[in-house]
Amino acid sequence: MNPWIVLVSVAALIFYLVTGINVARMRKAHGVPAPAMSGHPMVERALRVQGNTLEWLVIFLPALWMFAPFWGAYLGAGLGVLWIIGRMIYMAGYLRDVKSRGPGFGIQAIVTIILLVGAAAGAVRGLAAG
Repeated sequence: MNPWIVLVSVAALIFYLVTGINVARMRKAHGVPAPAMSGHPMVERALRVQGNTLEWLVIFLPALWMFAPFWGAYLGAGLGVLWIIGRMIYMAGYLRDVKSRGPGFGIQAIVTIILLVGAAAGAVRGLAAG
C-alpha cells in the first residue's frame, strides 16, 4: 500500500463527508427536514452534489488504486488531487448556479478516464510482457 494513494483516498472520502455535512446544513437553513428529498432548491442542489460525488467515487477510487501500481504513486496521487479539486469546483459551481457545474465536472471526469485507461493500459502492458 502506498501512503500517497492512501492519503488521496482519505482526502476524497473526507470531501464526500463534507458534501453530506453540507446537505444537513442546507436542510437546517432552509427548513427541509429529513427524509424529504425536495423542497428548497439549495437543498436539492446540495443533495445532487452529494449524490453525484458518490456516483463518481465508486469509479474513481478503484481506478486510482489500479492506476498507481503501473504508472507510479506520485502520478496517481497527483491525478487524485486534481480529481478532488475538480469535485470542489463542481460543488461550488453547482451551489452557485446549476449551469456552472460543467468545468468541475469536466475536470474530474477527464481525470477518472485517464485513471481508468491508464489502469487498463498498464494491465495489458503487463500481460504482453509476460
